[in-house]
Amino acid sequence: MKTALGHLKVLDLTRILAGPWATQNLADMGAEVIKVERPGAGDDTRAWGPPFLKDSEGRETADSSYFLSANRGKKSITVDLAHPQGQALIRELAREVDVVVENYKVGTLARYGLDYESLRAINPRLVYCSVTGFGQTGPYAALPGYDFVFQGMGGLMSITGQPEGTPGDEPMKVGIAISDLLCGMYATSAILAALEHRHVSGEGQHIDMSLLDCVVTIGSYQAINYFLSGNVPRRMGNAHSNMVPYQVFRCKEGDVIVAVGNDSQYRAFCKLIGRDDLAADERYATPGQRNRNRETLIPEIAKTMLERPMGEWVERMEAANVPCGPINTMAQVFEDEQVRHRGMKLSLPHSAGVQAPAVASPIRLSGTPIQYGRSAPLLGEHTDAVLGEALGLSRERIAQLRAEGAI
Repeated sequence: MKTALGHLKVLDLTRILAGPWATQNLADMGAEVIKVERPGAGDDTRAWGPPFLKDSEGRETADSSYFLSANRGKKSITVDLAHPQGQALIRELAREVDVVVENYKVGTLARYGLDYESLRAINPRLVYCSVTGFGQTGPYAALPGYDFVFQGMGGLMSITGQPEGTPGDEPMKVGIAISDLLCGMYATSAILAALEHRHVSGEGQHIDMSLLDCVVTIGSYQAINYFLSGNVPRRMGNAHSNMVPYQVFRCKEGDVIVAVGNDSQYRAFCKLIGRDDLAADERYATPGQRNRNRETLIPEIAKTMLERPMGEWVERMEAANVPCGPINTMAQVFEDEQVRHRGMKLSLPHSAGVQAPAVASPIRLSGTPIQYGRSAPLLGEHTDAVLGEALGLSRERIAQLRAEGAI
């Protein structure tokens, strides 16, 4: 079947998560992605386990769950970018591809003659995306950083966690490396935008992506709340800064998420919990009024929610079209009938001789659906094939490069 990006070739000079997430998105949509890794070691995340994938004989491979999560559908070649012959190989590959994605420290690839300006000189149509912690410019540009740092610096942790003065009230990070994943998603969008511009102009361009920028951006309405009111947003636990009731409630058995977003949902919610008095009370008649008077409204709702078990409340709310849901463990997520229906858990062939688990892309295209091929590659699995087919190198030349330590 045809794919959306099957006509594109991507040279992936990234490791860890943000860059690989972006290039995995492109691979999912059909692009040929050539992942360049360090000889002998590879992407750092190959070693970020346990757990590690086990081969057909039950032995642990060198590939962790972390690596598998962000590198499916790619080809792996090993090239030493610090070696002059390795640099020459990358330049030759860059001449043949549409996109280069890299996440080296600012200035590193310029020393090797592999920066955007150097590669643009040999491929003017090249779309070149740089992913760094702080971006290519500014006082922090040269500094390293990981997701945890950016969640703190970007304000996300200041609004995540229990309210100040309550048990366990320290600032809390999100349970996944959200800065990396967001940056990867934004990078994918930027790459596709640059390719569309190239389609009409014939010109490539440089994309400067920053993890910190992405976290600041998703401050979204909380940032605008601050700009309009002058009040610094604080941690509210599971409550919402603008909508009420929009939080977790303890039930007779279990907990339930209630997410009321408008007046009709609020009235339906009050009716199903047997509290028409709360719907009729002028203090709670509008979203703004409910927000201003949450201190009196929420205790009344909380008291009522304790009267029935979570399962019964969910059944009633779903029947009344009131947004709600349970708090699933990761095991329960993939047992959920909707998640199963959508095919979100995958099993992909791996070169270790086993099927490797994966989580599906959420992108559903009607005309060019995503075609899942293989799981993440073994380190250097495609070195000989890519150098032979893409660059026309002979077996003897490839063996010589390997003996010289370039690959």
